[in-house]
Amino acid sequence: MADRTLAVSVIQAGSVAFDTAATLDKFEQFAVEAAQGARFAVFPEAFIGGYPKGLDFGARVGTRSEAGRDWFARYYDSAVRLDGPQVERMCKLAKSLALAMVVGIIEQVKGTLYCTALFIAEDGRLVNMHRKLMPTAMERLIWGMGDGTTTQVVEMVGARVGAAICWENYMPLYRTWLYAQGVELYCAPTVDDRPQWQASMRHIAYEGRCFVLSACQYATDADYPPDYPVRGGTDALIKGGSVIVSPFGEVLAGPLGAREGVLTAELELRQIVRGKFDLDVTGHYGRPDVFDLRVNREPLLCDESAT
Repeated sequence: MADRTLAVSVIQAGSVAFDTAATLDKFEQFAVEAAQGARFAVFPEAFIGGYPKGLDFGARVGTRSEAGRDWFARYYDSAVRLDGPQVERMCKLAKSLALAMVVGIIEQVKGTLYCTALFIAEDGRLVNMHRKLMPTAMERLIWGMGDGTTTQVVEMVGARVGAAICWENYMPLYRTWLYAQGVELYCAPTVDDRPQWQASMRHIAYEGRCFVLSACQYATDADYPPDYPVRGGTDALIKGGSVIVSPFGEVLAGPLGAREGVLTAELELRQIVRGKFDLDVTGHYGRPDVFDLRVNREPLLCDESAT
């Protein structure tokens, strides 16, 4: 394996909630900044389309409110379609900057929304997308569940790239599937800003012997509409904590604290094979005679691709 280096960035920023046009302007600003020092960048979970932190959409067991339905309609209108002009704009920007990206979006599919990560190559092609398999807690009210068709690792910028969105990182079998596909750049877009997240990112990098790139939103009251019913006051609604970690669990950049910004690191990809010398969890350390991982790659019936 020849020496390979790759400059990468993670972006810590908040959406302009319920204003996709303004968020796309912000996306462009941060992509341009990242491209000054990197060839590959990761944006946070739900960056395009927004994360409705703290909103309950008026739902209780057995009841839904009219006001909650109105908020969902506003949220639905903030989401984007894969074949829409917003994604086309993102792809054109990637090509103009020669910057490959993984970007968290809220995706419209018929009447359902998905929390999705787009994989955009440096030539502007949309080469992959991944829909979050298991929305967490109240997220299940507003997002559908992804399926096995979008769990593949792909080749980008000379490396194998995969994504686990937020608490998908706590799904051991999904992590194992990414490791089994030889993931090298393990992207973890998130809104989880708790201190425990840092321990998880270091553990995953060390366990999978891969580079972990985690981009978290940083959002304050100013990023949400004035009539938004949840307020953080002096505290940020989403506090950040973006980080880049080596295959030996060493923090290469970050965690970034209470502000928006771009973290950049130069990765020595040879560190991956050096780490797998004594730990390859889906290779010589895997015991396939004892354990068997099976992945259902069939599409869900509600997916447009199945119609």
